[in-house]
Amino acid sequence: MSFLATTPTLAADDFHAPSLDDFFPNGFLFDGTAFEINRIMLVRFVALAALLLVFVIAAKRAKLVPSRFQAGVEFVLDFARRQIVYEILGEKEGKKYVPVITTIFCGILFFNLTGVIPFLNIAGTGVIGLPLVFALWVYGMYIGAGVKKFGVGGFLKNNLFPPGTPWPIYILLTPLEFLQVFLIRPATLVIRLLANMISGHLLIALCFAATQYLLFSATPALKAFGLVTFVGGFAAFLLEVFVACLQAYVFAILAAVYINMSIESEH
Repeated sequence: MSFLATTPTLAADDFHAPSLDDFFPNGFLFDGTAFEINRIMLVRFVALAALLLVFVIAAKRAKLVPSRFQAGVEFVLDFARRQIVYEILGEKEGKKYVPVITTIFCGILFFNLTGVIPFLNIAGTGVIGLPLVFALWVYGMYIGAGVKKFGVGGFLKNNLFPPGTPWPIYILLTPLEFLQVFLIRPATLVIRLLANMISGHLLIALCFAATQYLLFSATPALKAFGLVTFVGGFAAFLLEVFVACLQAYVFAILAAVYINMSIESEH
């Protein structure tokens, strides 16, 4: 009984659980201003520099017979073009959107992967600002594509009053369509990406914080459990790599789906 009574005390003193405070670090440059630079902003700068460096090197060293590095970059670009843009929008409509959706896909992928890179250890998309910027970018393309093709009135009519619907149903359907077009679609883009990156970071951090505590601070009877949390942390790490890639794909494919819905004559 005395062992059980002292264990919580040890945990409270030595175990530092991750929390949402990880996503709000103190600024180290321009603190308290609109231009504040903190750890997450630094991580974003690193991810952006890495993204630009990869594509600049690939472009400068491009050869007819590609190296493995060039082949890897070309695979990513071809995947975004064919499996995301052309698959949803078709080749004719999709050509104009290939550059922007590929940029969104690669950008989110790099910002997501910083969450599993040692010494960075947090996703650049783990704070709402960046997911919101990407979502507004997609939302602007979504609205702009529809207005450009149908005009403002035609876009609103096509989305808020779906053709072939009995008119009494519009009383219920039109407000729901309004919420979906102007609120739910952009909000779901933000929330889906943000929630996955936050939960992934907290899971990995919790597993490895528990491992450190159990192996180095806990009583001998609990040290064996450190191996369990270490294995769990490694599994969470692999899962987070998969989720980082998956969320970049989901965000890009939803961008293509929303644009396609905007320019279709009927839904």
